[in-house]
Amino acid sequence: MTALAPPPVRTPPPPRRADPPPLPPGTLRRDGGTTLAAATASALGTCSLGPVFVRPAWVLPTLAAIAVVAAGGLLLRAAGPALWAWASGGRPAPARASAVAVPLVPLGQLGLLTCLLTAQFAPERALGGWLPTPSSLDALGRVLLDGSAEIREQSTPALPLTGLLALTVLLVGLVAVTVDLVAVGGRQPALAGLGLLVLFCVPVSTVTGDVGLLALAAPAAGLALLLWADQARRLAERSGRPGSGRGGGTAAVTTAGVALVAGLVLGSLVPTLPEGRLAAGFGPGGGGGGATGTALDPAAALQGQLTLPEPIDLLQVDSSVLDPGYLRVVTLDVYDAEEGWTLGNLDGEASVAQEEDLAPLPGRRGGREVEVAVTAVGHDDRFLPVPTSPLQVDIDAPEAWRFDPATGTVFGRDVTTGGAGYRVTAVEPQPTEEELRAAGPLPVDSPLRERDTALPPLDPAVTDLVAALTAGAATPYDAVRAIHDSFSRQNGFVYSLSTAPGTSGDDLADFLRLKQGYCEQYAGAMAAMVRAAGIPARVALGYTPGRVQPGGGRMVTSDDAHAWVEVYFADLGWIAFDPTPIDTERAVELPWAPRPADQEILERPTDVPTVPTVPAPAPTPQTDRVDGATPQGQGGTAEATSARPVLVGAGVLLGLAALLAAPAGARALQRRRRLADGGPAALWDELAATARDLGLPWDPARTPRQQAAVLARTLDPDRAPGAGAHRAGAAGAAEAVERLARAEEGASYGRPGAAADPTLQDALAAARRGLVAAAPARVRVRALLWPASLGDAVRTGLAARTPRRRTTA
Repeated sequence: MTALAPPPVRTPPPPRRADPPPLPPGTLRRDGGTTLAAATASALGTCSLGPVFVRPAWVLPTLAAIAVVAAGGLLLRAAGPALWAWASGGRPAPARASAVAVPLVPLGQLGLLTCLLTAQFAPERALGGWLPTPSSLDALGRVLLDGSAEIREQSTPALPLTGLLALTVLLVGLVAVTVDLVAVGGRQPALAGLGLLVLFCVPVSTVTGDVGLLALAAPAAGLALLLWADQARRLAERSGRPGSGRGGGTAAVTTAGVALVAGLVLGSLVPTLPEGRLAAGFGPGGGGGGATGTALDPAAALQGQLTLPEPIDLLQVDSSVLDPGYLRVVTLDVYDAEEGWTLGNLDGEASVAQEEDLAPLPGRRGGREVEVAVTAVGHDDRFLPVPTSPLQVDIDAPEAWRFDPATGTVFGRDVTTGGAGYRVTAVEPQPTEEELRAAGPLPVDSPLRERDTALPPLDPAVTDLVAALTAGAATPYDAVRAIHDSFSRQNGFVYSLSTAPGTSGDDLADFLRLKQGYCEQYAGAMAAMVRAAGIPARVALGYTPGRVQPGGGRMVTSDDAHAWVEVYFADLGWIAFDPTPIDTERAVELPWAPRPADQEILERPTDVPTVPTVPAPAPTPQTDRVDGATPQGQGGTAEATSARPVLVGAGVLLGLAALLAAPAGARALQRRRRLADGGPAALWDELAATARDLGLPWDPARTPRQQAAVLARTLDPDRAPGAGAHRAGAAGAAEAVERLARAEEGASYGRPGAAADPTLQDALAAARRGLVAAAPARVRVRALLWPASLGDAVRTGLAARTPRRRTTA
């Protein structure tokens, strides 16, 4: 009988290295929890923007951006594996496909953020009001450009204008995408906390004074949440059970507390931008003059010297009336004891192209309608001189000229008055003394009264003088007239272009004591005193109407630059008062505030300081008649102004690059320190950090020999991709890992004082090369940019190393 041959034995094929195993149970759940933590942390980080705006209009749009980013990340990360499983019949995704999918999530989130911005700020030309089209993207781009101009026009706290809100939503959205990418995509929630630093830097660098506890505590709470999420994720990954990361939040809370204390201490040391502005440079703090003319600097100081070179022609004015009033350029509504009067925030929402009247008189009051045609001869400024209460402005490119209703200022966006011609229809208030005396005080809760009576603490000498002058005033008008009439020669006031230096340290008190100055000081002092009496007031800068020309019309020269006071009366509006003694030809007739006879100046002042002349190939730039004005037309200044955005942009890019490179740099310094130590413990710690960076299993509870066996399976030569050198490298790396493990055990349990092996560093280098080569490309990139070992250090207490546990085999 013939024996049957045994059946052939089939050897199962080795597992393919290119196909990673499916996601472990609970991965999507952990991603969802981390996404929620990242979104909540970003929302807490936006609380730092509170001191930047005057109203909380930014809250809902920014929270919507964070919600869209979080929801988009959840949807894309859940839909990607499901779509692949459906299309491939359940096969696991290759490593290359997984690597390509990583950047698709933030790209999708940016697309959703663009849809949200379109729906909020440019819905008219979008499909369905939210799906972007080329025309809607163009409109959105114009809104963002307006926002960049509004940054230059605003100081903190800023008005929540449309363009500025759009930029804020874009900034918060980009921060939310970055935090989500690092926390969820990079699996490094702790490092994602660096994104909150971007939001925290906005108030720290722009707000003058305290930003409040909430602006500091909320981002610190967001950082604590990210640290807790990081710890929960790692504990869950080690245990294999979702939700097992509970507890251990003490380190997160401690670190957040340290961050809060550091913010309180370091925040006071960070310099703020001048005057708390959102952007330095070409803004309300300076004119926009060109090389051929002058521009008024929108600031009125109460001290200093005024030099007057030869006057130059600025504006040719043809008026419908023989005696036109002032041409107002800007009104200054912010007073500071040190800086004087400055221009506050400009509301750039309204264009002069609108059909509605720009600034009609309140209460449907009548006035004198005036039409003027103005030609800029030598004037070059971003502020447009217009009569009081302009109704309509007809000028080329009207969409580039904006109107601020609070101050009555017309200003340009990337345009100036150089060479321009324009027509203005305005209405000049012509109240009688009876009407002014019948106007009672504004309600205490009136926003206008609250804004335009704001003052810093004044010198007691000033407040005592105001109280004495207004003691017998029965109406606001009587109080204003008492203050106005006190600036007379009979009371010792003298008009002078050169001032004596004060000694009290308070310019307002010095001027009222020395009683010598020019228009800025007279107007600035009167406006501050009227505000001290509880009546809204501000300083206006502009020009008197100029001199009549033989051929008709008027010529406004640099000699006509002037400052006066505007006081608000209920149901009448802003009414001009001029306390400065000027010559009769230049003065504007104000019947409700006549100038005393001893205040008249019949000739131009003769005490004009001589302007030193310096030979130069170009014309000497004009210095404005208003103190604090800057020479315009200097080529170097224009070049510096144009180069500033480039330098700022380059600085921002370098800062972002440094921020992204910071984790890799810190990791390199950590590795260098361990290599310099050269001991088995330090080299074993470096091997552990490398494994953690690459996402390889590492359990401190295992003995070095057990841990080496786990890594050896990762470095199995039979599973290494390629052949020849690749397999040899994997085998050498596995041997190097075992050698490092034996050295660590020998150092831990061997005889103290044993000589260190200098070749162990070569073994570490071979082990690291093998581990890195065995990892997919996306894992290597993540290990470089967001090393997990640094996250462990942050989580355990600001890179503090904990004592390592020794276990016996």
